[in-house]
Amino acid sequence: MLKVNEIYFSIQGESTKAGLPCVFVRLTYCNLRCSYCDTEYAFFEGKDYTIDQIIDEIKKFQCNLVEITGGEPLFQNESIDLMKRLCNDGFEVLLETGGSLPINKIDEKVKIIMDLKCPSSGMVKKNLYENINFLKPEDEVKFVIGTREDYDWTKETLKNYNLSAKCNVLFSVVFGKLEPVTLVEWILTDKLDVRFQLQMHKFIWEPNTKGV
Repeated sequence: MLKVNEIYFSIQGESTKAGLPCVFVRLTYCNLRCSYCDTEYAFFEGKDYTIDQIIDEIKKFQCNLVEITGGEPLFQNESIDLMKRLCNDGFEVLLETGGSLPINKIDEKVKIIMDLKCPSSGMVKKNLYENINFLKPEDEVKFVIGTREDYDWTKETLKNYNLSAKCNVLFSVVFGKLEPVTLVEWILTDKLDVRFQLQMHKFIWEPNTKGV
């Protein structure tokens, strides 16, 4: 059984899949408490589903792209089995994970989108850096940047782990805290090999809207 907060159909708002229709499975629970978290409602709220029930719900939307998110989906070990089942059933599977729990047992067909938490999140000490060793070229590392300190820390992390050569690197702002143009100007000034992104869904709908 898995504790599920919500299953919904929307537009993929982030990552290299941004703009595509996608089914989202938001799992309950999280081991992190980021200062800017926008899904605190997923910390505890949810109902129990079997993997078969989750897949049945997904199939109702007739969409092949599925993202497993949270909360922190890897907090529930059964999420590994869910992703494997989805891959075996022919779905294209994305995993959004906070980067504090091991990713080495995830099916290799899953595209991993892994956060590395910046200082302003308050959770930088939770980063599990050995996960970087298990990233595939098609995976993505995301940095959510809220301050100049975050940006400078991120630049140093990119250099220390040679991340731009390992996989796609995504930069986004903490919504409402750092102006997007500021981060873009920093990226261009330093000529970083990264992809800037906005949380598209927060511009299409009201920023606090659930189920989008």
